[in-house]
Amino acid sequence: MPTSFDRNDDDVVVVVGSGAGGATVSRELAMAGIDVVCIEAGSPVEKIVTDATAMFPLLTWLDRRIGSGDLPANFPVWSGKGVGGTTLHWTAHAPRMEAEHFEPSRYFGALDDCTILDWPVPFDEMTRYYSAAERSMGVSGTHGWPKLPESNHYRVLKAGAERIGLKQAERSNMAINSVAQGGRPACIQLGFCSSGCAVNAKWTAANTPIAQALQTGHFEIRDRSFVLRVDHDRKGRATSVVYVDSNGVLQRQKARVVCLAANAIDTPRILLNSESSAFPNGLANRSGHVGRHYIKHVFAILTAILPHPVNFHRGTQLLGGVNDFVYHDSSRGFAGGFKFEQASFDPAALAALSRPGAWGKEYAGQLKKYDHYAALLAVGEDPSQRSNSVTLHPAEKDQYGMPVPVVHYVDHDNSRRMRDFAVQTARDLYESLGSEEVFLSSLPPATHNMGTCRMASNIDDGVCDRWSRSYDVPNLFLSDGSQFPSSGNANPTLTIVALAMRQAEYIRERMLSRDL
Repeated sequence: MPTSFDRNDDDVVVVVGSGAGGATVSRELAMAGIDVVCIEAGSPVEKIVTDATAMFPLLTWLDRRIGSGDLPANFPVWSGKGVGGTTLHWTAHAPRMEAEHFEPSRYFGALDDCTILDWPVPFDEMTRYYSAAERSMGVSGTHGWPKLPESNHYRVLKAGAERIGLKQAERSNMAINSVAQGGRPACIQLGFCSSGCAVNAKWTAANTPIAQALQTGHFEIRDRSFVLRVDHDRKGRATSVVYVDSNGVLQRQKARVVCLAANAIDTPRILLNSESSAFPNGLANRSGHVGRHYIKHVFAILTAILPHPVNFHRGTQLLGGVNDFVYHDSSRGFAGGFKFEQASFDPAALAALSRPGAWGKEYAGQLKKYDHYAALLAVGEDPSQRSNSVTLHPAEKDQYGMPVPVVHYVDHDNSRRMRDFAVQTARDLYESLGSEEVFLSSLPPATHNMGTCRMASNIDDGVCDRWSRSYDVPNLFLSDGSQFPSSGNANPTLTIVALAMRQAEYIRERMLSRDL
């Protein structure tokens, strides 16, 4: 029988969200003999097929978000909604952040209108947890596992990079099995990894940490349960999590410790909705930083039609990249750095990216050349700005009666300069290969949501301390990308997992000492 805990059991750790951070914290604590209840808004995904159109609505959080600033009004935040969270549709690119990116004040410090903050966690301390995270995820290219094999799309990228003088085109470390391990098979190069992995070669929070936690007897997951708020006592300690269960009934789970891992949009949304007389501006928000400093990476997507077939849909979706621009170099005309990552898209998505609105002969002609396309993502460092934020809409509410989140984001001028440089470099790369046409898409929605409950060395600068423990609520932790003080230019999932493993160690020690 599955493990089940009483809703009045106030000795459990309640984790909100079953993505990379929430699943990892849950697994680590449950394996240490600590009882954990994980509350997840979505359902288990029963079957994965290699069909992007079919899988997108099953894997993606499509509840309404309102965008403002440079964002579209109906802002499609591509986070996940299901057991496993966003890891169900991530591409599994698993790089470490670089040491430089833990101290962004060195190069972002002079930018106007920014709220730059260095990490209170030193990079040297993170290396042990990065290594542990890579091992637990089976990251290819680490711990003696080979990197995934080259695809033709990667060979095209490497050839173009060499032609324009770039030297750091390389296959990436991926949380996709290059050899069978961890009870999962090796990758067979199905492609379209963001639609899920039909053979289970890709690491997800569902197939690894959640599955492992379920074996301990100390873990329960309550899916299709939507969290509304966290309540507290007179001493300011979190006492329970209030949620709507799968039958639409309002429930309350008592807790000894609460870990919020609902993504950088919904974690601050829950805190802001948990206002009280003690916390009139939202729980854990006496500093005023909850929902502020939203960061999401500086993105650009370029697609190109090449003279010969590329077949970019064959092979791992995001296998390789170019790392020549990862580090800051002021001679480029902007602060910070970016990386290129190869990408591929299904035909419908490709049409929307390269020729929005195309139809008839124009659309048919594009599809006819589908096998000639190549694509690149530019992923750059996003300087934090206080005005970029997640707030609650004053009137509009969702189906649970919770205020809809408003995500406000305006590009910094530094980001525009970085993007312009990246776009021109990508054009040069594809034109060196004889590209017939290069298309710059409209700015993509955010998938790398970070920074809205950032950690800081002191209470005046952030929401939580170096363990992502709330300054205001001593038994409340942030366990997702919301805790990031800066973005770096690495995809954030590996860092989220590493921080969750580190945080779980701390929680376990504090619980044993009765500090929690």
